[in-house]
Amino acid sequence: MQEKLAKILFSTRLTAILFIVFAAAMAAGTFMDAGQDTSPTPYTRNLIYNAWWFEAIMVFFIINFSGNIFRYQLYKKEKWATFILHIAFIFILLGAFITRYASFEGMMGIREGATENTFLSQKTYITGRIFGDYMVNGVNQMRVVEEEVDFSPRLENELKIETEYGNKPVTIELEKFIGGAEEDIIPDDNGEAYLKVVEAGANGPHNHFLKVGEVASVHNILFALNKPTDGAINITYAGDSLTINSPFEGEYMTMATRAQGKLIKDSLQPLYLRSRYVIGNMQMVFPKPVTKGVFDIVQKSEILKNDDDGAVLKITANGETKRLGLLGGKGRFGNYKKVNVGGMDFEFRYGSKVLELPFALKLNDFEAERYPGTENGYSAYSSEVTVVDEEEGSFDYKIYMNNILDHRGYRFFQSSFDPDEKGTILSVNHDFWGTLVTYIGYIMLYFGLMAIMFSKGSRFSDLKTRLEKVKAKKAKLLTVLVLCLGLNTFAQQEQHSADDGHDHGHQFEQPTKAQIDSVLKANIVPKAHADKFGHLVIQDLSGRMMPVNTYASEFLRKVSKSDAYEGFDANQVFLSTQESPRLWYNVPIIYLRPMETDSLRNIIGVPKEGKHFALVDFLDEKDGSYKLAPYLNDAYNTTVPNGYQKKLKETHERVSLLSNTLEGLSLKIFPIPNDDNNKWISNYEYRLNPTVIKDSLYNNFVKNGFQTYLFTLNNAKRSGDFSEAEKLLEAFKKTQQKYGAEVMLSDKKVETEVLYNKYDIFKKLYKWFMYAGSLMFVFLIIQIFNDKNKIVNVSITVFKFIILGLFILHTAGLIVRWYISGHAPWSDAYESMIYVAWATMFFGLAFGRKSDLTLASTAFVTSMILMIAHWNWMDPAIANLQPVLNSYWLMIHVAVIVASYGPFTLGMILGVVALFLMAFTTNKNKKVMGLNIQELTIINELALTVGLVMLTIGNFLGGMWANESWGRYWGWDPKETWALISIMVYAFVIHMRLVPGLRSRWLYNLMSIIAFGSILMTYFGVNFYLAGLHSYASGDQIVSLKFIAIACVCIAILGFFGYRGFAKHYKK
Repeated sequence: MQEKLAKILFSTRLTAILFIVFAAAMAAGTFMDAGQDTSPTPYTRNLIYNAWWFEAIMVFFIINFSGNIFRYQLYKKEKWATFILHIAFIFILLGAFITRYASFEGMMGIREGATENTFLSQKTYITGRIFGDYMVNGVNQMRVVEEEVDFSPRLENELKIETEYGNKPVTIELEKFIGGAEEDIIPDDNGEAYLKVVEAGANGPHNHFLKVGEVASVHNILFALNKPTDGAINITYAGDSLTINSPFEGEYMTMATRAQGKLIKDSLQPLYLRSRYVIGNMQMVFPKPVTKGVFDIVQKSEILKNDDDGAVLKITANGETKRLGLLGGKGRFGNYKKVNVGGMDFEFRYGSKVLELPFALKLNDFEAERYPGTENGYSAYSSEVTVVDEEEGSFDYKIYMNNILDHRGYRFFQSSFDPDEKGTILSVNHDFWGTLVTYIGYIMLYFGLMAIMFSKGSRFSDLKTRLEKVKAKKAKLLTVLVLCLGLNTFAQQEQHSADDGHDHGHQFEQPTKAQIDSVLKANIVPKAHADKFGHLVIQDLSGRMMPVNTYASEFLRKVSKSDAYEGFDANQVFLSTQESPRLWYNVPIIYLRPMETDSLRNIIGVPKEGKHFALVDFLDEKDGSYKLAPYLNDAYNTTVPNGYQKKLKETHERVSLLSNTLEGLSLKIFPIPNDDNNKWISNYEYRLNPTVIKDSLYNNFVKNGFQTYLFTLNNAKRSGDFSEAEKLLEAFKKTQQKYGAEVMLSDKKVETEVLYNKYDIFKKLYKWFMYAGSLMFVFLIIQIFNDKNKIVNVSITVFKFIILGLFILHTAGLIVRWYISGHAPWSDAYESMIYVAWATMFFGLAFGRKSDLTLASTAFVTSMILMIAHWNWMDPAIANLQPVLNSYWLMIHVAVIVASYGPFTLGMILGVVALFLMAFTTNKNKKVMGLNIQELTIINELALTVGLVMLTIGNFLGGMWANESWGRYWGWDPKETWALISIMVYAFVIHMRLVPGLRSRWLYNLMSIIAFGSILMTYFGVNFYLAGLHSYASGDQIVSLKFIAIACVCIAILGFFGYRGFAKHYKK
């Protein structure tokens, strides 16, 4: 019995099952949280991530790994790399258990000059105290009850605490949980009479209740209801009428009619319901008349992100039961709420609990750094603290993002700060042993993974040897089928691209469009001078310094989804908007996505057929009001916007960008001398506040300089002599160098960025890679039938060098983008895509040395990745980094993990080619096809092994980054979860050869295609569909379900025909 049990627990079948079940459970968790504000939620934590069965899977992993060490004698010298890997995973899982059950964390807020030694726990609790007449040694006793909870509106929440006080049983149960709750009056004829006051506070509305016959203090202002009091705002209630007598002046506005009035001091006036009163510094509304009722916890009509939750308890003691409603939640520490039940006094609260440090922190100074010229564009923030420790001594320390304070087992991370920038919010973590054990596992894992790549006797080494043997035997053979299928798909994409020029919208048939274009052509600035204008430095709204050429390119691309307008480049268009802003109000340049925004088009009042519309189309013909304005508040205030609201916001941003540009707000070319934040302004901003420039000469230049330039430019267009206009451009440049030297770009950087924009190397590369890969396929097919043709053989060699040259250009493009941006070029969706393309081509070249088919396939796949990167939903603009991303961890973690997508992509395309070869195997070509299939399968396994090594290292490096940045190395965020799912999936694929019944070249190649779906989900699915820290545009449908279904059908058909050929010719 024991042997049979051990055989099951230590079997490779169980390993495979654990891989699949673990991955499926995690995938289910991410989808269950789709549509939520963030992930994981209490719902998925309870059902999956913190569930006993989920942890049981990890326990079985530990048992299985431990047993395999002895079953396969991995402790022997020749298997040491595999042994280290198994031990590493055991350490990582053990570290996770220690963290789960022995660590704690929370948040700590400190104001400047204050000293704190407590923080609020991350976990939430129901905490209570019971008092009564029970005494011991003449002292009244108190019973404390506390229960950790993690409630969710989507859960059947349960809580039952059974205790006793003075040998008398007490039961506390949860009656209901309310997500997004507030305290309000429930009408009850037997209740007290109250008047509700809603105060508009800095952090949102607050409810206050005035009881008839009592006086209440609201922010040190007294309110009295039916109790005349000197110095108070006296409100009188009689029948259905309400009057107000205020000791302060004020005003009011009736919400429904917008009628306004004055509140006269010490004067009796009617009190108007549902009107906004402003008295002193307070704003308030009296929403409904005096109501008789009882207080209770109710659902809020509109739930915001940081609203309190509600928990209603049912307390039973001495045969009596009463309800008690509590407001609170994660990160909140409220006052106790009291109730008497059965002669006992109960006090309860719901929220985080206070944890005490064995030392204290004093905040000496908090500093927030901004990107130049921005108000909220924070580049970094830091806290200068003093650790006050009587036992081990005090010292000063500076905490900032990615630079933590580690003291006596506690780690402090810069998390956030108060809105007034006078206080800091630190994340606190206590997990010494869990972190230590986990990090030991990580280090062993990295070492073991690298060892299997280079040590002799490993599977990887064996595969390389087998590949050399196959290469020595085989005759060259390629197939054109993949190319044909890919070319058809590519042709369809080309025909339907968003900016292919086949725009049959109604606006092109309108005479006014032709008239506008003729005016533009007659007045457009020549390209040569516009290019010089494009070299002028500008500061954008995010604080990034760039040439006007870059801003103009981004402006045109964002507004119109195109790189040019009617043959005019971005420089010419942007300069024309500054010259003739009124004309551009009528130019149809604002992009609207066809057929997907019918509701939006109805609001604007434009037909469904067109793609581009003019700014005047968005303005009401009668009063010039903005047609989208009435709908924007709901769109921006909604926690989870729907598809229509997202399109509304996107369109509004395009309209705003064009409007700001036409007003001159965008052209921030004038530095403010000696500005603390190096702010640059436009002429428009100067006119709003001329005193911002103190120097009289420079003030006059800012006031008149650009208008003079435009006047000179107008004359130059008539005369053809642009020398005076060029002198003014040089004057702009000199004033920028003089007054904005601290952030001014060097001439070299400006020229580099302009050239980068001009050549747009990545957009060109996808065509070049596609042509090179396709033509190489053609010559390889010819080589199959005539391998002695020198022209064919030379051509194949030439294309190898061409692809190598294109890769060098790709590398140079990444280096230039790195130089321009100042950060590693894999920080957003577009950059990660072009980096994935680079990594794919890199590994294609590495493995293509032994297989021309691999090199041609990789070039084609690289072209597809680069093409996707330039679809309309990808923004190629260079942007400033968020503080947490401005880290050396980013360079390491993202570089490794994203680069792993390269070999996985290579494995997928090789799997496709191998299945095609199987499908088209005949008795005549069986031997040649078999050698090619064997070669491709070996290279495929080599590629997947490299990819798995990189993905695993990259993912756990991400955990280390998270732990060093905010104190948590694993939080089940969808991105890290799907990366782990991908690791499980590819580990299963690579280990299939060890599982009886799964050892098949056909199944391996098919699974290498299917497994790639997990990579697509990790990148596209998480970034664009799910909620989480890594989401670029959560909820945007980039790939339709129809497309996914078609892809699955194609894979199934390919798998079927591949299996038929495999079963007939190769299956033993």
